[in-house]
Amino acid sequence: MPPLTLHGIPNCDTVKLARAWLAEQGVDHAFHDFKKLGLPPGVLPAWRAALGDRLLNRQGTSWRKLDPDQQAAAATPEGLDRLLQAQPSLIKRPLVQWPDGALTVGFDPADWARRLGR
Repeated sequence: MPPLTLHGIPNCDTVKLARAWLAEQGVDHAFHDFKKLGLPPGVLPAWRAALGDRLLNRQGTSWRKLDPDQQAAAATPEGLDRLLQAQPSLIKRPLVQWPDGALTVGFDPADWARRLGR
């Protein structure tokens, strides 16, 4: 099985909590830093298909800073992909790719423990 991969930005408080929790649990994982590495090539269509509206973080400052035209562009799959590619900080964090291939967003310790068999 592939390793658990946590995607996000290191200064995000929720990502910090999630990474600390994984370390406490002794879970080996990869961290993909959106700020340094951008998005992995070609992932957005699969992420959109798996997560739907949960992929876009409409609660964050990055979303609120967008002008109405930019926000409206997120209504189409192509527009959303362009927006997220240009500004990965708009993705709900952390985004986790689990060893079984499942994708989740946000940090839920109970769900994570269940997924990890703990």
